[in-house]
Amino acid sequence: MTQHFTAPDRLTGKTGTQWWRDAVIYQVYPRSFADGNGDGMGDLEGVRSRLPHLRDLGIDAVWLSPFYASPQADAGYDVADYRAIDPMFGTLLDADALIRDAHELGLRIIVDLVPNHSSDQHEWFKRALAEGPGSPLRARYHFRPGKGDNGQLPPNDWESIFGGPAWTRTADGEWYLHLFAPEQPDLNWEHPAVADEFRSILRFWLDMGVDGFRIDVAHGLVKAPGLPDIGGADQLKLLGNDVMPFFDQEGVHAIYRSWRTILDEYDGERIAVAEAWTPTVERTAHYVRPDELHQAFNFQYLGAPWEAAALREVIDVSLAAMRPVGAPATWVLSNHDVTRHATRFANPQGLGTQLRTPGDRELGLRRARAATLLMLALPGSAYVYQGEELGLPDVTDLPDEVRQDPSFFRAAGQDGFRDGCRVPIPWTVEGTSYGFGSGGSWLPQPDSWGALSVEAQTGDPDSTLELYRRAIAARRAHPGLGAGEEVRWLDAPDGVLAFAREDFVCTVNLTGEPVRLPVPGRVVLASTQVTVEDREFNLPSDTAVWWTV
Repeated sequence: MTQHFTAPDRLTGKTGTQWWRDAVIYQVYPRSFADGNGDGMGDLEGVRSRLPHLRDLGIDAVWLSPFYASPQADAGYDVADYRAIDPMFGTLLDADALIRDAHELGLRIIVDLVPNHSSDQHEWFKRALAEGPGSPLRARYHFRPGKGDNGQLPPNDWESIFGGPAWTRTADGEWYLHLFAPEQPDLNWEHPAVADEFRSILRFWLDMGVDGFRIDVAHGLVKAPGLPDIGGADQLKLLGNDVMPFFDQEGVHAIYRSWRTILDEYDGERIAVAEAWTPTVERTAHYVRPDELHQAFNFQYLGAPWEAAALREVIDVSLAAMRPVGAPATWVLSNHDVTRHATRFANPQGLGTQLRTPGDRELGLRRARAATLLMLALPGSAYVYQGEELGLPDVTDLPDEVRQDPSFFRAAGQDGFRDGCRVPIPWTVEGTSYGFGSGGSWLPQPDSWGALSVEAQTGDPDSTLELYRRAIAARRAHPGLGAGEEVRWLDAPDGVLAFAREDFVCTVNLTGEPVRLPVPGRVVLASTQVTVEDREFNLPSDTAVWWTV
């Protein structure tokens, strides 16, 4: 068996690169990235055709959101067949070609894995329903009799993350558990067949050549024994807390230790990344101990406001939590489930939570550019969501009749405004869908999209796209960026962050006014124009600067 870190890397030829420790990983939401067949929906052929853009951006790996066979009750996170491609995205041959092309361009491929639940159209679940109570297949899910004289009440008081009870009653009277939509029944990870199936699924995709997995709802696979009631507590306030009987249970870690042994059998340092919503970064660190997963998303950083003290605290806590387990911290500003940070930060208060109004577009973009340089200067791995390199805002004025987010149509639970960050991205200045494809786009694009396109921004030294290209290139060229485990904070006025990393300094002004500071070295890159005098300079508001000392 090949041991971890000893096999030569497939892309660099070097041994023990640990490429994932300081990687820049780009999230592709396939239906909104590029349309290869002109049906208005993005697909794998479209992604494949745009891989040169990602190579030129300088990223290390591409994370693909789900493309599996699915009824699309939750945008592909309801999987009917984990070894098949949904026809809307292409075929297994398309996936194979995409993986091969990416590797030829020096890019790694990470795919989504959805192990907490399947689709209700998965063969296991369909047979479990058809065979009725007592079917062995029902033991692979959480089927239970109801409470009450006639079993008319749910088995416990759990609520779905999407709103309403977490239980649905079948025609034969039994209930099944679904922490998300009724079309997403939770799998029972106490059943050995479930564990065996997913070990097989891992091997299937590793044999296809993928470089890793992003684990959806990594904190939810194991439920507390007996599925106990919450007991009248406010579930939303407890969400992700270690007292929740369906999240962050200790049993999940045995699963990931078994997965790590599989990943370590393959060459090229294949990795797994946890989407684990936990109450603290310290709890998140449990998922990335040396014999478990490699990375975990840092949601505390994602939710931090545009405020110096808050950001410094979450950076310190994140680095301190990861250091004892030897894992890299991760940093992310946007993804397919939250408002884009160019819109979140458009609020004058710089809220880190979701924002549904356009706000001050110029302010939001200015802060987003500065936030990018701050993120890319931190030690660890950074995640970029498609279109953020173009400075795209959320589309906040989509009419109700065009919305597609399943949670938008539910009476309670999530607010259902994720469509705004999923509008197909623009590639060209003109065209029916700004280069997304020849057949329009599944969500309408704003009239302003052409001016934000890859074509419009390429070669413009002041564009957000060129800022990302320069920043990622500089991060790769300077050993003081990305790699490592700590930052050294420097004295700075209130509202300003300043830290050193080897021969590198990053200064960020998060206030609304310019600040005069001593010159720490030579400017490498700035999010807005900075004028440097002999010994001092004015750091404009909402601006980040990289320096070499």
